[in-house]
Amino acid sequence: MQVLYKSTRGKEETVTASMAILKGLSEDGGLFVPTEIPKLDVPMDELAKMSYQETAYEVMKCFLTDFTEEELKNCINNAYDEKFDTKEIAPLHEADGAYFLELYHGATIAFKDMALSILPHLMTTAAKKNQVKNEIVILTATSGDTGKAAMAGFADVPGTKIIVFYPKHGVSPIQEKQMVTQKGNNTYVVGITGNFDDAQTAVKKMFNDKELEAELDAAGYQFSSANSINIGRLVPQIVYYVYAYASLVRQGKIKDGQEINVVVPTGNFGNILAAYYAKQMGLPVHKLICASNDNKVLYDFFRTGTYDRKRDFILTTSPSMDILISSNLERLIYRIAGGDAKKCAELMQSLTAGGEYTITEDMKAQLADFYGNYCTEDETAKTIAEIFKDSHYVIDTHTAVAAGVYDKYVKDTNDTTPTVIASTASPYKFTRSVMEALGADTDGKDDFALADELSALSGVKLPQAVETIRTAPVLHNRVVDAPDMPKAVKDILGIR
Repeated sequence: MQVLYKSTRGKEETVTASMAILKGLSEDGGLFVPTEIPKLDVPMDELAKMSYQETAYEVMKCFLTDFTEEELKNCINNAYDEKFDTKEIAPLHEADGAYFLELYHGATIAFKDMALSILPHLMTTAAKKNQVKNEIVILTATSGDTGKAAMAGFADVPGTKIIVFYPKHGVSPIQEKQMVTQKGNNTYVVGITGNFDDAQTAVKKMFNDKELEAELDAAGYQFSSANSINIGRLVPQIVYYVYAYASLVRQGKIKDGQEINVVVPTGNFGNILAAYYAKQMGLPVHKLICASNDNKVLYDFFRTGTYDRKRDFILTTSPSMDILISSNLERLIYRIAGGDAKKCAELMQSLTAGGEYTITEDMKAQLADFYGNYCTEDETAKTIAEIFKDSHYVIDTHTAVAAGVYDKYVKDTNDTTPTVIASTASPYKFTRSVMEALGADTDGKDDFALADELSALSGVKLPQAVETIRTAPVLHNRVVDAPDMPKAVKDILGIR
């Protein structure tokens, strides 16, 4: 069965998977969604025997139907190799009454590696399939992790350039150091004097700027995206939920067909949307638990049915979730609107123009799969300390938001279904916050000294990703105001 893709906002035409990956965003500003979500066509007892790479093929072939078996397997094998520090790629760690799905064993120690290791291979394969002559310019806004993971994936990939914008004062010191020391003749990093939403909004605007598109085309370039708005980011994320379930079956922790809960710390809604798609494919998922930090726009949405971004933007110790405009939620809105692109476009227009939208009661009724809650900064720190005390297991601030929300969910519902918590970043990426939560004295110490202390305390070896940047020279120091982002892009590409 061929799966095609169409826009959430009304362009009736469908495109192939490879074309959706190349475009990143539809011309009408909508996101590409599959015309139908395919079912998993391999029995779980077979999946339970498979490696991560084999599981990835079985899941991704259902969505990327215009890629040949050879093309897709080649992309997978190039992505999930020795860049990851464990053969399992995404191991499960049992602690504190849940299963932590460790998604941070890749080159940049965050879950974005899971999709961004394969996206460059999918994209260059898609470009060949569609006879693309232009050089592809990956344009990305990051709240901390996407930028580094995308650059690591695209560095020196022929036929591509990558430009990453990040909030200059809205990421952790380790995150910033990872980005500004990135090597690669085709990589560019720009700090902006604003927050992530400013960067994301400006990037989306550039994608829809026809004049800029024509200027790029004349210079031999075309934009594509490595943000989670790209369907080529979302499909690989479905894989690890299927793999986690199969791993639990293989380990005898659950029986085939038994339901699990999934908890995801989320800001942009992509990672939890992938879990929702896995459920739609037939994975036995009971509840999708959406964990927010103090920027609790998603919690409020699930509680009230109103999405309202008109609030203060709060900088927290879980900066990758400091987001008020959750781009991927649009894909869920489209689905619960029954595939009504006109309705979806109206709601998104309402968000752009007035800063909020409210879904209908019928749409709200379809959110029964979800539970939303949030953790304050104090609760996040307390969760890190408690899990270390109880299980001698160190988690980062984002994972702690998820674990804290899971605790609230159990208290609210008494639901004891086996639960997988998406552990989205290594604690070494947010060392200062983690060490402060563990009661360490951090005064006057840099993040690398604290990383050494954390390693001694936890007995977990310092990841190579941290060692590498410790003494790496800064290669990128450009900073601009958000309105000047298009000018920065043209400067980088030499377009006058």
